[in-house]
Amino acid sequence: MKPYLNLFNFSQKINYKVEILAGLTVAMTMIPESLSFAILGGFPPLAGLYAAFIMGLFTAVFGGRPGMVSGGAGATVIVLIALMKSHGIDYVFAAVALAGIIQILVGVFKLGKFIRLVPQPVMFGFVNGLAIIIFMSQLEQFKTLVNGHQVWLSGNPLWIMLGLVALTITIVVLLPKLTKAVPSSLVAIIVVFILVLVAGVDTKIVRNIAAVSGGFPPFHIPSVPVNMQTLGVIFPFALIMAGVGLTEGLLTLNLVDEITGTKGNSSRECIAQGGANILNGFFFGMGGCPMIAQTLVNLSAGARARLSGIIAALTILLIIIWGAPVIERVPMAALVGVMVMVAISTFEWMSFRIINKMPVQDIFVGILVAAITVWLHNLALAVLIGVIISALVFAWESSKRISVKKYQDAAGVMHYELFGPLFFGSVTTFNEKFDISSDPEQVIIDFKESRIADMSAIDAIHKLTKRYLEANKHLHLKHLSADCRRLLADAAAVIEVNILEDPNYLIATDRK
Repeated sequence: MKPYLNLFNFSQKINYKVEILAGLTVAMTMIPESLSFAILGGFPPLAGLYAAFIMGLFTAVFGGRPGMVSGGAGATVIVLIALMKSHGIDYVFAAVALAGIIQILVGVFKLGKFIRLVPQPVMFGFVNGLAIIIFMSQLEQFKTLVNGHQVWLSGNPLWIMLGLVALTITIVVLLPKLTKAVPSSLVAIIVVFILVLVAGVDTKIVRNIAAVSGGFPPFHIPSVPVNMQTLGVIFPFALIMAGVGLTEGLLTLNLVDEITGTKGNSSRECIAQGGANILNGFFFGMGGCPMIAQTLVNLSAGARARLSGIIAALTILLIIIWGAPVIERVPMAALVGVMVMVAISTFEWMSFRIINKMPVQDIFVGILVAAITVWLHNLALAVLIGVIISALVFAWESSKRISVKKYQDAAGVMHYELFGPLFFGSVTTFNEKFDISSDPEQVIIDFKESRIADMSAIDAIHKLTKRYLEANKHLHLKHLSADCRRLLADAAAVIEVNILEDPNYLIATDRK
């Protein structure tokens, strides 16, 4: 049998051994994280594992690109904590299902494409902040429960934990130099597991977080009144959850695109996320989104197809049903070591090498996004703030680029040749360029090197025209591109200007 075959007609060449081993590695790292997020949100622990299975399987098959891994993510769980405390788990399930519907609508109307508006400094900040969060979250495993309180490990338990983490990292780093036949992360987990089991080492294991034994996700219709009052309660949470999930998911998709040199489908990913969350709402899952850490584990193990995600999801289900006694004994130190290496590989170290070549405003945006990500653990808010600041900086810089060349021809007509975009940020500078009292009766503004961009620009032209008319002078616009003429035509009810047609003038996009 050839090692590369096609699966599900998704035009993917698949190395079955690599995909299966990568899927097993991903499953090992998803289980403790899903359990932790479920407990954090006040959910039953199994709700986290069910979310990992449902999200993982559905998005692996129907998602926007191979290689991405979805599950019960902390970013979406945090949104639902307040609803869980105020109205209970059934309202949460209803909100998760509604969030899924919103995500499907975003995908159907192809709104996911706007993720391309995220600038590179924001991506740097997002990824670096995420790497710091992944690393810091592992520090929680160096705590233990004493008299109902979390305290830091000390003495032998601390040294044992540090030693096993160091052993895991050593295997992950050195094994690829000897062979890449199997994922080094999976080998590290197995080696540390066997060492702890055979030597009888007393250390923290998965069972210390929660039990993972259960059955197939049960069908469950959320027990909530179907009325506008319920919608008013769950809609804000559903909307925020949908936005957070899509933001994290589409940024993950962009990141995987860069790593693999391929192109994913953002609309398809939105629809797959939505479908998976609807299933979560009716099959006792806490909902979720793509998980960047597990996606990077998957890619670093060599996976490039959909099979690894399917294997990871099915492995989690099999563990829930049959494999809990074994998985509950996996040392947390092994999983911590793997995730520490994920954090190190996630961090954009290149951003340090090029920081002295970046504009000051880009450095500020990158650091701010990383800080908000780490401080608030809210990836969507951090990215939104970064995009807004980048847009404002761009608008400010663009507003300073407008300039005018002024001259009077032999016929006594005053010409103003405009350079740079005319939009809300540049209208003040634009207005300052005209000397209405000194200009002759006929004035022409030449837009050959400029564009009318928005309603603020149209309003500025309108007011300038009125000022010339009040001075008994006439203003004409020349070399307007087709899109500028359309804008003026659409605003005809509020503006009246004289446009000089030039049949010989072609803008760059018109040239054949």
